[in-house]
Amino acid sequence: MMDLSIIIVNWNTRNLLRDCLKSINDTVRNVTFEIIVVDNASDDGSISMLREEFPEVTLIENRENRGFGAANNQAFAIMRGTYAVLLNTDIVLTDNAIYELFSFMETHPGAAMACGQLLNRDGSKQNSIANFPTLLTLMTNISLLEYLFPKRFPSKRYKHIEPIEIESAIGACLVVRKKAMDEVGIFDERYFFFFEETDWAYRMRSAGWKIYHIPSAMIYHLQGQSIGRNVRSRIEYYRSRYHFFKKWKRGPYTVAIYIVIIIRLMANWLLTTLANMVTLFMIVGIRNRWAVYSQLILWHLKGCP
Repeated sequence: MMDLSIIIVNWNTRNLLRDCLKSINDTVRNVTFEIIVVDNASDDGSISMLREEFPEVTLIENRENRGFGAANNQAFAIMRGTYAVLLNTDIVLTDNAIYELFSFMETHPGAAMACGQLLNRDGSKQNSIANFPTLLTLMTNISLLEYLFPKRFPSKRYKHIEPIEIESAIGACLVVRKKAMDEVGIFDERYFFFFEETDWAYRMRSAGWKIYHIPSAMIYHLQGQSIGRNVRSRIEYYRSRYHFFKKWKRGPYTVAIYIVIIIRLMANWLLTTLANMVTLFMIVGIRNRWAVYSQLILWHLKGCP
């Protein structure tokens, strides 16, 4: 056994992966750790880079893209750490960030999971905290909820000094207790990329474990670069969200969710259509958003295949 098993799932992000691994070697101190990289059939030279530059890394090579949850589960099967540290490839750690999270977990035995404070390139804060999705959060502007109910919906708009208990966390950098994993189970592999950690946190909290945000642990997150922002990614997001609601809510609730999402997509499609007409379709960003909304609506009309 050792303190930490640092687990990274990679898919065609060679340069990001290299920077992430360098930041681990440069900043993780005072703990024993191993690094496990699960590669989901990359074709960008990630494997050769790992073998040449990071031979100490334990590498699992998949012949197909198995998704985030399934790939992490492969690493969980061989991990030797008391805690798993899940990192996206677009993470760059700051000095002792992981040790801050580790120290907190060591002194709080009821904690199943902890996250730090995610940062943009310029040092500004990203949202690191995630509430469980509900009909209310879909129907209401989340920023308004954060403003009106800061304890119920904590966010980056508030300066947190001390660790706070939360519902769930953004999955870019998480420390997870192996004992909690053994109790509630590993990732649900029906989620391909999104909502795995949300589902996990829901199960852990249902079993009596707690989830925390540790603001003193600072982590740079080059947001979204490890997953992309194309239509396929958006469809996977919607598919995973529907699976979460079907798994944990009753039938009428999931029907209401579907209706609300369709209404929001149609409203956004109409707004971008009007914006395109006003700008004579000259602005690329607006044209692209219109195309994305169109394809998402079409996917829903086909029954979300």
